Amino acid sequence: LVILVLIAVSTSQQASSWFSTAGFSGIFSTVWNPATNQFGAMAYLYGTVITAVIAIIIAVPVSVAIALLLTQVVPQRWSQPIVYVIDLLAVIPSVVWGLWGILVLVPWIQGIYASIASGVTGIPVLDSLFGSNTSGASFFTAGLILAIMITPIITSLSREVIATVPTIDKEGAYALGATRWEMIRGAVWPHSQGGVVGAVLVGLGRAMGETIAAALVIGSSAQVTSRLFGPGYSIPSVIANQFGEASGEFRSALIGLGVFLFAITIVIN
Repeated sequence: LVILVLIAVSTSQQASSWFSTAGFSGIFSTVWNPATNQFGAMAYLYGTVITAVIAIIIAVPVSVAIALLLTQVVPQRWSQPIVYVIDLLAVIPSVVWGLWGILVLVPWIQGIYASIASGVTGIPVLDSLFGSNTSGASFFTAGLILAIMITPIITSLSREVIATVPTIDKEGAYALGATRWEMIRGAVWPHSQGGVVGAVLVGLGRAMGETIAAALVIGSSAQVTSRLFGPGYSIPSVIANQFGEASGEFRSALIGLGVFLFAITIVIN
């Protein structure tokens, strides 16, 4: 906790010039132009949140389903090799996922985005979310990569929690005539839901803080738009891409973005 406080204090001090110069309206504007010393964080905050939300929406049902499958359905002799594979997926470096995304996934999925966009043209809501201005490197692609990365984490933590359900509770449910699904819903889930929510929040924190993988596939276009298939930007990505050439107010603004990300992840955890 002392180290966390020191990190917060030191980064806030180095970002203080941006906070004081830009003011509330400048910090939360959508204009980011180093040439004119305008550093609005809204586009990056939006990109960070929207990609993390996409990742959670995709990853949580898959992760919980796999965890339940491994603990409640698949026999031990078959589930253990699957557990090993999932644990191995969790330790793959993020740059490998990012390179796979930009070299393989982006070219392949761009055609799918275009087909979906043409199919929803003129349909309210869907058109604004998945309509024109599609790009292989986009919010949705970044969210998909993040979902793949956090699924092993959420699955492993959820599996450990679900495995702690007392056998007597499950056998009691069966003795009362419950089906497997009724047993899971009535005995397993009430016992495990707190731990599963914790696992989801750990995955959400990882998704919001991921840097290299997101930077490679998000498109690097600072904008606030409802087009999920359009390019965007996130806080970790812009810091990784621009910090090396930053100085003065520019550097202070990037450190300020880091302070925002630090605060968001602390709140989530």
